[in-house]
Amino acid sequence: MKKTFIMLLAAAALYGCNQSKPATEAVDANTPTEATSATTYGATFAEENVIPASELQQKAANQDSLLATVSAEVVESCQSKGCWMDVKLTDGSNMKVTFRDYGFFLPVEDLKGRTVVFTGTAKREVVSVDDQRHYAQDAGKSEAEIAAITAPKEELRFVADGVILK
Repeated sequence: MKKTFIMLLAAAALYGCNQSKPATEAVDANTPTEATSATTYGATFAEENVIPASELQQKAANQDSLLATVSAEVVESCQSKGCWMDVKLTDGSNMKVTFRDYGFFLPVEDLKGRTVVFTGTAKREVVSVDDQRHYAQDAGKSEAEIAAITAPKEELRFVADGVILK
């Protein structure tokens, strides 16, 4: 009986993790002749006081954490579940964006080059070798690229409460 219950619980958890439906859809008309659509994942939020990723780096430089709404370009995203994305920073580096408590996921498609606006908390973290390798595997990197990761690194990370995919 215990084994059956545990297996059912595990199956329900796996099924729940694979749900990646958008919370809402909004249409934004940028020009009178062409309308673009944006989809919100996670918590809905207003696009107010949005700062570019370049300003986020400067503002977060001397703080433990910073609440912000940020606009950036996607460089890479999780091809396994849609549970993270990397966005471009001005110094040539990337910032990993994860989603609070795995509460939502982005589509498992190539989001490279897409503009996103996200809101949440930025902070500096030391990322372990195991975590770096896990993210590289999710991104579909080769075994050689994964094996080349041998040292922890400190980087600016972001935990998003909501994301608008443009």
